[in-house]
Amino acid sequence: MTLFDPYVPDDFQAFWDEAVHEAASVPLRFVRTRVESQGDEFSPSHRVDRIEFDGADGQPLEGWIATHDAARRLPSFLWIPPYGRESLLPNAYGTREGMTSMSLNLHGHDAFHQEKYTPSRGYFAEGVEEPETWVFRRLAIHCMVALRVLQAQPEADEDRIGAMGMSQGAGLAIWSAVLSPIVRAVAADMPFLCAMRATLNAPIHRYPLKELPDFYEELPLGKERVLNTLSYFDTVNMASRCGKPVQVSLGLKDPAARPDHVRACYEALRGPKQLIEYDWGHDWHPEMIANNRQWLLARLG
Repeated sequence: MTLFDPYVPDDFQAFWDEAVHEAASVPLRFVRTRVESQGDEFSPSHRVDRIEFDGADGQPLEGWIATHDAARRLPSFLWIPPYGRESLLPNAYGTREGMTSMSLNLHGHDAFHQEKYTPSRGYFAEGVEEPETWVFRRLAIHCMVALRVLQAQPEADEDRIGAMGMSQGAGLAIWSAVLSPIVRAVAADMPFLCAMRATLNAPIHRYPLKELPDFYEELPLGKERVLNTLSYFDTVNMASRCGKPVQVSLGLKDPAARPDHVRACYEALRGPKQLIEYDWGHDWHPEMIANNRQWLLARLG
């Protein structure tokens, strides 16, 4: 076994079964409000509504729905944000022609909240001492609830829903495919948290991931405890449980989601899959717009 292979803990299924149960227990309540004044970055081809609902532990969440006027039962996707506390906007990357999309702020901020990342506002180390308390368990539950909310919208076809995102959003999209029966296909661009044993076996100099060693270096047996937590969340481990169609992309110049780590995630996937390599860094690529739409529509029907 190498540091790039899956390393799934024995109680992995039980751990996530409990989280799935929690997500299913959240009452399905939501309120939609038309956004009358749309920003320049909003897609001109879509109508946007704000949506408010409850996430894990009843935490109030906000997001948006982007759809076409008079649309009914379109193929749809949940658009999951990358790392940070800001919201994604319903722009060309968060919408697709002929599709309904929904996004959410994972931290309870406004649906259109904008905030540049700073290490002081990072959350990688929040609760990481134990898998039950790590922040990403809660964020995964938020995504599972958001998928239920999206499925309940008349503009979304409940049987043709995908998940999509970049970096953190890509990882959470793959997790969502494993955890939620609602997700039928995934487009995951440069997914995060892949092959974390290999990541932590080398020096880490870049934020936000450096938040982890900054934290565990001050904790007795900190690295070992963090690796145990990561074993329940590593996207390679999740991918080894995923039999749904997944398109993965990597950036050949990506210093954050490194190409060999993303390839390990791709190799672990059990279902229909496709790998796209961009000669690019850790950032949006214009070709993702058409590539991801084509992949999702072909798999969602």
